[in-house]
Amino acid sequence: MSNQSNGTRRTNNQQTSRSKPVPAGNEEASSVLNLGEFQDVDTLTLSEASLVINALVNKRRIEGKDVEKNEMLTKTMDYLDNFARFQKKENVEAVERLLSAHKEFHKFERAQLGTLCCADADEAKTLIPSLTDKISDEDLTELLEEMQKFR
Repeated sequence: MSNQSNGTRRTNNQQTSRSKPVPAGNEEASSVLNLGEFQDVDTLTLSEASLVINALVNKRRIEGKDVEKNEMLTKTMDYLDNFARFQKKENVEAVERLLSAHKEFHKFERAQLGTLCCADADEAKTLIPSLTDKISDEDLTELLEEMQKFR
């Protein structure tokens, strides 16, 4: 593309789009978990996150504190209401106990299982490849069936 001004000709080599930023780390959730700085961070299922946020908002209301429901909080709560698989506190706790009993799982894997609520072992191992060598299909199927009872 060229521009002419004052009788001079110059080429305009402006970039038409932003370059993609380089990822901060080399996080990967495939057959081997590499979560970078998040490796040992506690994780929550969407159901647990919903309980935490709703409890915090309710506590602030009870204490008479102003609960500013900004757009981000409203959208987050709507998202959690739509996608949290377990609604009752007792059921969320029961699923967490089931998942926590499996010490072979990483915290991230437990949170993914509790959030995705896969239909069968094949689906779970496809969506969470790091489970492949940690649990048999039969045991995983049994776990998933137990979780389904709390939905």
